[in-house]
Amino acid sequence: MAPRKLAAGNWKMNGDLAALAEIDALVAAHPAPGCEVLVCPPAVLLHPMKARAGTVIALGGQDCHANPSGAHTGDIAAAQLKDVGAAYVILGHSERRADHGETDAAVAAKAAAAHAAGLTAIICVGETEAQRDAGETLAVIAAQLDGSIPARATAANTVIAYEPVWAIGTGRTPTNDQIAEVHGLMRDCLADKVGDAAAVRLLYGGSVKPGNAAEIFAIPHVDGALVGGASLKAADFGAIIAALETA
Repeated sequence: MAPRKLAAGNWKMNGDLAALAEIDALVAAHPAPGCEVLVCPPAVLLHPMKARAGTVIALGGQDCHANPSGAHTGDIAAAQLKDVGAAYVILGHSERRADHGETDAAVAAKAAAAHAAGLTAIICVGETEAQRDAGETLAVIAAQLDGSIPARATAANTVIAYEPVWAIGTGRTPTNDQIAEVHGLMRDCLADKVGDAAAVRLLYGGSVKPGNAAEIFAIPHVDGALVGGASLKAADFGAIIAALETA
């Protein structure tokens, strides 16, 4: 059975209480979406956003700590995200790996914590421009998958997002063949890590917008998208959702 497609929005460090009007507009325009819709706002917006999202839009965090509690000032536990309405958490995003030095092992530990708390982990992988130019993309992605996916990962609790670092927020995207090559590799790699690998949802992320969404969603093994800037506006994210519904 093919996995249910997923349109996931990552608001990153953007948005405020006034921005919740975009959630109202999204729910009004897509009251019964034909795919799963997820928004991952800054943690301070999770609780107020839940009341607006209802059962139409799932919510997620953008990171969590590997420990369930403790003296970790500024960090958030997976169970705390769950408690305020999150169902997902993004882990290992390239911005976290670059800005905070997160390793594959750290990502795997966080994913295990997310699973223990009942969250679905969206594990991000992706190569830099230098790695792409050096022909190292497939080796880099395979190594990140091997190191970042914890034991007991399943299609029910894990989503993989491919986000080439050089395409995030730049307006550039890989060619369709390049996306297909990486997504095919990821599906093959998952066979050694997840028992039901064929059912794991594989998302593409990196400058996904209304103008290129349909073309990207037609690529084999692309089960949805992790959307950055275009998810901040209901009209743009709604157009991406519409493209996924008909993919």
